[in-house]
Amino acid sequence: QVQLVESGGGLVQPGGSLRLSCAASVAIFRFNAMGWYRQAPGKQRELVAGLTIGGSTNYADSVKGRFTISRDNAGNTMYLQMNNLKPEDTAVYYCSCRHYWGQGTQVTVSS
Repeated sequence: QVQLVESGGGLVQPGGSLRLSCAASVAIFRFNAMGWYRQAPGKQRELVAGLTIGGSTNYADSVKGRFTISRDNAGNTMYLQMNNLKPEDTAVYYCSCRHYWGQGTQVTVSS
């Protein structure tokens, strides 16, 4: 059983930055595509950023140019660098790989 654990969420002012991490119990990110999702209250879960095995990335239009997905070489940890955060980025953020999901980390953007 693979476990994914997110960290790095918190409260930040508009325009600020956060870096989310997703630690896997095995090096699952090395050989699989992965992604970050988010779910705001009353809304459906949406894909924020994806990263393929070959290194290609895709982003939701709302975060392009502000968010960056990456992973470490060992394949144990995935990251989401979030810059110029906006109140509409407030949500619970989840990492996912294959059918595995983390428990989520809350990101709140507010002054």
